[in-house]
Formats: sequence, C-alpha cells, structure tokens
Amino acid sequence: MLDFAIIVIIVLALIYVHDIRQTKHTILRNYPVIGHVRYFVETWGEYMRQYQYLPDWAERPFNRLERSWVYRSAKGVSNLISFGSENVPSFLFRNAPFPVLDEEKRAFPGKQLGITEGPGACREPYMANSFFNISGMSYGSLSHAAVSALSRGAKLAGVYISTGEGGLSSFHVDGGADIIMQIGTAKYGVRDAEGNLSDDRLREIAAIPQVRMFEVKLAQGAKPGKGGVLPGAKVTPEIAKIRGIPAGRDSISPNRHKDIGNLTELGEFIHHVRSITGKPVGVKFVLGDPAFLDEWFQDCAENPAHCPDYVQIDGGEGGTGAAPGPLADYVGLPITQALPYVAALRYEHGLRERIRIVASGKLVTPDKVAWALCMGADFVSSARGFMFSLGCIQAMKCATGRCPTGITSVEPRLIKGLDPADKAVRVARYAAKMREEVEIIAHSCGLTDASRFTPKHVTDIERGVGGFRAQAG
Repeated sequence: MLDFAIIVIIVLALIYVHDIRQTKHTILRNYPVIGHVRYFVETWGEYMRQYQYLPDWAERPFNRLERSWVYRSAKGVSNLISFGSENVPSFLFRNAPFPVLDEEKRAFPGKQLGITEGPGACREPYMANSFFNISGMSYGSLSHAAVSALSRGAKLAGVYISTGEGGLSSFHVDGGADIIMQIGTAKYGVRDAEGNLSDDRLREIAAIPQVRMFEVKLAQGAKPGKGGVLPGAKVTPEIAKIRGIPAGRDSISPNRHKDIGNLTELGEFIHHVRSITGKPVGVKFVLGDPAFLDEWFQDCAENPAHCPDYVQIDGGEGGTGAAPGPLADYVGLPITQALPYVAALRYEHGLRERIRIVASGKLVTPDKVAWALCMGADFVSSARGFMFSLGCIQAMKCATGRCPTGITSVEPRLIKGLDPADKAVRVARYAAKMREEVEIIAHSCGLTDASRFTPKHVTDIERGVGGFRAQAG
C-alpha cells in the first residue's frame, strides 16, 4: 500500500511539473493537476450529454456550439460536423444553383476608410484589408498578457485592433498591428490634467505609424447611457498613467462626452480630431431612436466636413467587463434590428461610399459575420470572439480581476499562465478561419468574394424572402 501511495505521489508530481512548464493550456498552468478535471469533462461531455437534458445551444451568453467553433478554429483542428446540424437558425443563406469554382474565387479586395479630397478629407486614409477585425477592449479590463497576445495575433492575421476607451499602451504598439485609437467619454489617453481633450496628446498618438484611425465612442452595447467602469483593484499605477487618472480608485467614465451634446457638437468634434491627426475618424454608438440616425445622416450629407469616415454600430447584446444588469439586459436595439436600419438610412442619404459601417455585437461565428455583410456592413468587429480564441472559458469573472485564464486578471499568478506568443497564434488562426468560412458561404451563394454579399443572399426564416429592410444599393 505504501508503494502504491509513493507511485501516486510521483505521478502527480510529474503531472504538476508538466503542467506548469507547458504553455498551450492556461488553466493547467494556473491550476496544475486539478485543471485536468475540466479538460476531462470537456472531452467526454459530448458523450455524456446524450444522457442529459441540457442541449449544446442552451447556454448563455454564448452557447457551447459557438464557443466550440471558436476554440477549434483557434487551435487549428477540424471544424467539420457529423450526422447533422444541432443548430436552430433564425436565418438561412440562399445558395446559388451554380456556385463559384476555385479558379473563380477572389480575395477580399479591402476597403478604404477616409477620403483624400473635398470637405472632411484626411491626410492619411486607411485601407483595411480584412472584413473581420478586433473590437475595443481596454488595457486594464484585459491583462497586459492578453493585450500583447491580441496585438501580436492581429499582426499575424493582418487585422486591425481597437484600443478600447482605456488608452494606448505599449502592449498595443509592440505587437505591430494596425491600431484604432478609441476616444471614450473620459478622454483616457488624450486628456489634459483637467480631463479635457488635449490636442498635443492627439498629435503625439497620431505620430505613431501603427495608429491608423481614431474612434469617438458615444456608447457600447452592454451599457448604452453609461460610461466605462474599471474597478479600483484594476487601476494599477501603470494603467493610471496611461489613462491620466489616480491609481487604486474606480475609473468611471461620464455617461457621455461633456463637450458633445448635440449633432452640431458631434460633427465639430469629428472634424477637429480629423484636422489635428490627419487620419480617419469614426463613431461607435448604439441605436435607440432611429429618428436620431436619420437626422444625423441628413446632417452628414449637408455638412460633409462633419461626416465620420465610418460608424461602428454595436448591438444591445454587446459585452463588457462590468455593466449594470438593467442596461445590459434591456437597453439598446439588438444588432439584428440596428444594422439594417443603419444600412438603409446610409443608402437613403447617399452616403454609401462615404461612410463605412462596422458591425459588432455577438458576431463570433461565420454565419453571423456573413449575415452582417449581407445586411450592409463593410466590416465586422468582435471582442468576445477573440477572447475565446485566447482561451476564455466564459467564467463570468471579468469584473473581479480573478479570471482563471489570465485574460481579465490582475493577479500576476493568473496572468503568468497566459503565454502571449502561443495565444497570438491562436488569435491569428481564429481570424483566418473566420475569413475562410465566410468566404465558403459567399462561394456557395455564387459570389467571388465576401464583399459582394447583399440582402438578397440571406432569408429571415420568420419573415421570408426579402424580410429585412436593409439596402445595399
């Protein structure tokens, strides 16, 4: 019996050493030995669920089918399915009788953001070569290891990354990817000592070649009507310096920009930032009242100097590290309603070639990304999809600073488990697989590339053919 106990101890010790030395599985590095229980359950869950009542599509906010697709794509393993689909779709794509042959396929041609002549022109327009990119996630909400992995992965995949409202960090820049510098309501990273917009800081950041665009954040889907929230436990001295705020205290942004209270002030702000930086300027918002959007686009058509170069429409189902429940659950139109409105009004006001549309809000799998492109989006951005590619297990601990995978952690022990070099490869694989499978849908619909999607290529099952309002021109 003693010999058996010694053998067990030796085996456990060897497993422990193996777990803390490997870099592929963050859970095993952070929770050696006992972490194997998770992977055992995950591996055998497919078979055990035959005897349970909880289906793979019942979990929230992202079900197992969605997460599994991202995990497998990021790991570079097969995403083929057997026997039949488990999905219960709300829309279907209309395949062509004669799909595109391999020799007819074309790469996504890229689309330019920003114009070079006329009112509202910028000195350095940006050509975005990927229709799928990384949405805003702030350093502070994410750990330095996570931001580093995302930036490196974005560079490998040829996609851009948004800083989120927390400001530009060295971890964004060192990865080498193209960057969108987001300007939140607190002006983190571009504020002076009094919290006002600083032209000097704008010029400093615009001088960094990797910073390709600026984004004015009016709202995000998880908490429209409320600014960002970063608990004091996450406001380290380094993060405080980047943001220009006191360390160790809750970082709470105003619920709107104090200097933007109407459409005229919004247009003037956009024009000012573009004039100072020379780079394209976009606006991120959540649609509530469509009348506002109609009035805004009319103002853009009449005052082109005030026109944004793109809008990012975030659905009410968007995510965040911390948000009041009522806002996350009940405020803001979902992307399925908001995006068709935005695309239709852009077309009606003759702005289709002037304003690019970026869609976001739980668009983490190829079906949803292709749907968004059909509805008129030029690009799709995802935050939580890329978090899953880093290894997020949907533990719902983002606001605590004790994320078990190190992605939103503040504890060095947990952050150490996330290896940026390994996870960067997974980020790139996920982006590449997304583009590949969206293009598979396009080819099935008879299109040479994903830029050619229109509303006629998708059918809302409940409304029937042509049920969506969106226009593609």
